[in-house]
Amino acid sequence: MTEIIIVFLLLIPLILIGCKAESADLPVVVDKNAVFEKATFAGGCFWCLEGPFEKLPGVVEAVAGYTGGHTKNPTYEEVCTGKTGHYEVIQISYDPSKTTYEQLLNIFWRQIDPTDPGGQFADRGTQYYTAIFYHSEEQKKIAEKSKEELDKSGLYDKPVVTEILKATEFYKAEDYHQDYYKKCPVRYKTYRYGSGRDTYLENIWKDEKSEKKYKKPSDEELKKKLTPVQYSVTQENGTEPPFKNEYWNNKKEGIYVDIVTGEPLFTSLDKFDSGCGWPSFTKAIDTDTIEEKTDTAYGMVRTEVRSKNSDSHLGHVFNDGPGPAGLRYCINSASIRFIPVEDLEKEGYSEYLKLFKK
Repeated sequence: MTEIIIVFLLLIPLILIGCKAESADLPVVVDKNAVFEKATFAGGCFWCLEGPFEKLPGVVEAVAGYTGGHTKNPTYEEVCTGKTGHYEVIQISYDPSKTTYEQLLNIFWRQIDPTDPGGQFADRGTQYYTAIFYHSEEQKKIAEKSKEELDKSGLYDKPVVTEILKATEFYKAEDYHQDYYKKCPVRYKTYRYGSGRDTYLENIWKDEKSEKKYKKPSDEELKKKLTPVQYSVTQENGTEPPFKNEYWNNKKEGIYVDIVTGEPLFTSLDKFDSGCGWPSFTKAIDTDTIEEKTDTAYGMVRTEVRSKNSDSHLGHVFNDGPGPAGLRYCINSASIRFIPVEDLEKEGYSEYLKLFKK
């Protein structure tokens, strides 16, 4: 463990150098009539919390900042001393009609070690303590219940020590900290892995994933279940023709699930017409359902998108989308199946009905 921390500390200067100071993302388009609520979480380095929350339907933005301290307008350098009393936090604005506070808490717990009283992973000190800052009595009750259930779950051999505190004044962090995972993806991933966070979380939550519910059939079963095009795309990394596939122009409301396992991957709420001839989405339903890999086929360097549980080839993701993350998930119709809103309950996906409530 000592060796890992030393290597991690040596990497920090490389991580902080050479990143753009401004994000190229387009502005978020929101419903002017919607009423948004706030949620604030401290989970160690705030770089590691933005991505998981920003990709959740209903989340308008996740802003890195500082709270809980005793000085006004603290800088990153001041907070890093541990003398201002501030926590590094993410403050989330979300639409409660599209996502719930419980869902936000579920994501939060899956990003941290809530049993660590001294910081998070390689980051030590009070500024890296974990905490839930509630904005209402209702949030406080939900957070206390969620913490109690987690403590009794048997996941940990030590007590959950994450504090539940009343929200105080929030100070937005410097621009170069905002959306760091998008501005500097390679450095971000190097930092995250080097800190030990990814390895820990994978070990803790490995039995909580949905392998059982969304288990991949055998290859023999797949050949019987899938059409030749579906098999070629998902199992052999094939590509279907643009503008001549099932969903490229589908405008109905509903969700898109993995053709192999049935696991939910995308929603029509995040689908847009990119003009490329394949279904395009600004984000996935849940970042835990997909994974990205470098694809160097055909003399190009692209980012491939695969389904985690089935390991199916889905398509590619590009940095030219219109959403808050500026992403375009270009997905083969042959790798997904569409379930319209009116069939969600019948097909066992009733928990996604709330996304489509007006």
